[in-house]
Amino acid sequence: MQTRDAAGTDDTALDRIGRDTPLRHDWSYRHTEGDVMKLALKAALAAAVAVAVTAGAAHAQTFPIPGKPIRIVVPFSPGGATDIQARVIGQKMSESLGGHAVIVENKPGGSTLIGAREVQRSAPDGHTLLYTIALHVQMPHLYKTPPWDPFKDFTPITAGAKGATVLTAHVSAPFNTVQELVAYAKANPGKLNFASFGTGSTAHLNGEQLKRLADIDLVHVPYKGSGEAIRDHLSGVVQLFFDGPTTAIANAKTGRVKIIASATETRNPALPDLPTMREQGYDVGMWTYLWFWGPAGMPKATLDAVYAHLSKAILHPQTKQLFAEGGTQASGMPPAEMARVAQDLYERWGAVIREVGVQLD
Repeated sequence: MQTRDAAGTDDTALDRIGRDTPLRHDWSYRHTEGDVMKLALKAALAAAVAVAVTAGAAHAQTFPIPGKPIRIVVPFSPGGATDIQARVIGQKMSESLGGHAVIVENKPGGSTLIGAREVQRSAPDGHTLLYTIALHVQMPHLYKTPPWDPFKDFTPITAGAKGATVLTAHVSAPFNTVQELVAYAKANPGKLNFASFGTGSTAHLNGEQLKRLADIDLVHVPYKGSGEAIRDHLSGVVQLFFDGPTTAIANAKTGRVKIIASATETRNPALPDLPTMREQGYDVGMWTYLWFWGPAGMPKATLDAVYAHLSKAILHPQTKQLFAEGGTQASGMPPAEMARVAQDLYERWGAVIREVGVQLD
């Protein structure tokens, strides 16, 4: 039989059983109730952890963050090869991201310390990147107390270009080969100077290697970047400069400087008729890279996203053509490969620095 209560709700047999059955002190039931509460608490905690993990993964995969510009920090003055390449890549990266803002910021000084440390202290969200040269792995060898560990304090992302310096001389210099340069320097000790884009940089170390191997006296004149060094080199204030091929080739076309040698183990494909330093009797220089680094601790999803857009920009046909015309080779190597290459150059440049005895503190 079915009845209705005052509210008109059906009063079923099941309801009556619950209402009419005497209440019993069932201690086994109390124990079961406690277990249920524990299980409920565990389930709630598990759900909270799952939400946190999901939220973290979603955050890591959010690149780029809407409305937040991507900054490419170049630790040199405007106008040098690193700056020029960063702007080319930045433009193509912006296009790859549908017009998202990509800004190149020049932070010269301290032999890249100022720019590199700004990136080092930034959030690892992929929005602050460092585009720099081999000096990044040379710096730990140049200080008794290293300013950073490139492999612990930064995240290797990819290489923009493979290249190496070329030795240029002002057009007024009375020599056209390395042998003639060495002969002139021996006859005129202390009268030749050479520029670099920072103390401890590749340009500086190459000059110091040449001094030691040829036993000549050259005066080092450091600058905050290639742009400033090029300005004084073009005007004849400094006679020699181990410059990047991009700007060296462009400046040689103006007739104000001449390229004497490539500081590489093998000839540069962009300058096939230019002998290397090694071919001219002095084993100076090596192939190296301009590369992108991020802050330490970049989540893998963020790193993968940043690399995908950077490599697309680097390997764009227009980028590859511009780099080739400037004497470098577009790279775009994956993060793991860059880490291996960086470790190799870290060790090789360490040996050179110990050999020439350069210290910055």
